[in-house]
Amino acid sequence: MITRRNLLMTAAAAGAMSMTGRIAFAAGETIKVGVLHSLSGTMAISETTLKDTVLMLIEAQNKKGGVLGKQLEAVVVDPASDWPLFAEKARELLTVDKVDVMFGCWTSVSRKSVLPVIEELNGLLFYPVQYEGEESSKNVFYTGAAPNQQAIPATDYFLNELGVQKFALLGTDYVYPRTTNNILEAYLKSKGISAEDIFVNYTPFGQSDWSKIVADVKALGADGKKVGVISTINGDANIGFYKELAASGITADDIPVVAFSVGEEELSGLGAGDLKNLVGQLAAWNYFQSADTPENKAFIEAWHKFIGSDKRTTNDPMEATYIGFNMWVNAVTAAGTTEVDKVSAAMIGQKFPNLTGTMSEMLPNHHLTKPVLIGEIKEDGQFDIISQTEPVPGDAWTDFLPESAVLTSDWKDLNCGMYNTETKTCVQLKSNY
Repeated sequence: MITRRNLLMTAAAAGAMSMTGRIAFAAGETIKVGVLHSLSGTMAISETTLKDTVLMLIEAQNKKGGVLGKQLEAVVVDPASDWPLFAEKARELLTVDKVDVMFGCWTSVSRKSVLPVIEELNGLLFYPVQYEGEESSKNVFYTGAAPNQQAIPATDYFLNELGVQKFALLGTDYVYPRTTNNILEAYLKSKGISAEDIFVNYTPFGQSDWSKIVADVKALGADGKKVGVISTINGDANIGFYKELAASGITADDIPVVAFSVGEEELSGLGAGDLKNLVGQLAAWNYFQSADTPENKAFIEAWHKFIGSDKRTTNDPMEATYIGFNMWVNAVTAAGTTEVDKVSAAMIGQKFPNLTGTMSEMLPNHHLTKPVLIGEIKEDGQFDIISQTEPVPGDAWTDFLPESAVLTSDWKDLNCGMYNTETKTCVQLKSNY
């Protein structure tokens, strides 16, 4: 019998379907997956792709029958590139939407905004972007690179392969570049590079005038020593920086630049003129779309089919999301529940093939083993992979800062993210967040 109530319920379901492309479910019928990525604001250009990646992975898993006999349901929110709003949206996902897991954040400041909330409410976050390390939370799995899986190997490449003798550490002014460059300064000094041969500079998000900074970098080589730039510049400020290098007549042979925040997604948005300025320069990641493996070919094909365009690129944070998502599915299956503590325990030791031909493993410090790749930018916006290592275990705490060198993270046996190996005690440093 058709009643007004039936009609209203059908209309509501149809409305939900038109908004999300998925049918709304009653409470308890699904496993809810929170997607905490900026869909507006300055970071939307990068984070929207990761939202789409999670939706693709959920769709594929649901076609396999879901998890534990239930379909996965995406709950998407928009923190709008507003760092305090990330915390509010995380709390909303956990207390109102009752999600079982969250995939999200890009910048370190957004992640640190979320940390107190998920630790208070015992939520679970998979963080898919390279970061500065110096952190290990029981509620976070870090599937992006730690400094020893990107910044340190890139510096070694400059030292050992390119013969760089002077270093310009250029970064956007926020947590990730500052902490990473503190580590790199200490590392370079341990390698015999003097303080006078290290130039450090920070600029705001969206920096447009690079003339003086590039002039300062160029001046570093006045004594004939080889200069290299290690870039933690984020966002569209990169365009102005590389334009100024070109305008100053500086090529990749003159002053090589290795970037940690320039990937396929950023390059795909450039015109031919802007892209030409970057050809020959370098980037360090754990994945490039140009990786020639069957796993990567299948991933790219699935992405193009899902997104409806063969022009959309893949990138490193997408691979990190892919690995983390599949490990979470396997951990939930092994645990037989989505209960956070049991899933977290089952996550440690999980192995899953990465897209570059080796195996990634989740370590007791909640970091992955990851290969390190150096790529040279080509005219088509892709990368020629010129160096690739075997998987490197991620370090939560660097060996190159005295206060961190004595710390280790082990959530399996020690149940501690900041264990002091000298005092044999677990440090609780909430102010770090």
